[in-house]
Parts: sequence; C-alpha cells; structure tokens
Amino acid sequence: MANVKASPQFIRLCNQFSRILGGEHEIDPGPVCFVSRARRLNATILGRRTTSPLVRYQLFSFESLDKSGRALCLGETALFQNQANRLIRNLQRNGIKVTALHNHWLNDNPRLMYIHWESIDNPIAFARKTKRSIAFLG
Repeated sequence: MANVKASPQFIRLCNQFSRILGGEHEIDPGPVCFVSRARRLNATILGRRTTSPLVRYQLFSFESLDKSGRALCLGETALFQNQANRLIRNLQRNGIKVTALHNHWLNDNPRLMYIHWESIDNPIAFARKTKRSIAFLG
C-alpha cells in the first residue's frame, strides 16, 4: 500500500473491496482504492504465447467517496470475443454501465477484447455486483 493519507474507514473499505474481488490492492493519492486481479488467459499475440500483465489483469477502483457512502467505481477486464456479450448483459443486469468494448492487439488468437464499466455506487455493492458479473470468466 502506498504511503497515502486515507481515513481508517477508507482503508477498511478498500481492504473489503479487495477481498470481495479477490485481488491485490493499493491506495493511491486521491485517495483511490485500486485493485488488480491476475487471471490465466491462454492466448497468443503475433503467434507468441502471452502472459503479459497487459492481457491478464482485471482492474477495479473506487474513489470520490461521498457522505452517503457512494463512490465513483470503475472496472476493466480482457476477455475472449465470444464472452463479451455475456459480460455486457451481466453488468447491465446489475445496474452497471458498460462504457467501452474494444480490442488492443492485432493478430491475437483467440481474439481478445477489453470491456470497461462504471457506476456511482457503494463500493462494496459494486464489488459484489462485479464479482457476480465476471464469475463465469474464471
């Protein structure tokens, strides 16, 4: 965890957010609770196997926590193209706004896509909704 001024409440909330999502966390200036979660994706780029963090990490954050306990909550993951519609539906059913679907790489196999999502929500509620939405990705 970075040496950042954050209230004990924010630190506890970040710890719980991270536990729900199953990732490693840090608190960045802001404060921003940032969580990264590694996954295994069996893919190649330009014919070479990749295990790059640019491909395998899911990223989540919350910041700008207000007095009612709601924050700006963000998420992002790479996934295979044939999984994109299911994740979009899952997120939307949980009241989370999908903001982007795009590729990053050329000549990847299978085709990798990236999805970004956002919500103003209680961070714990957002973490639980996100966890349910992405559970099928493994």
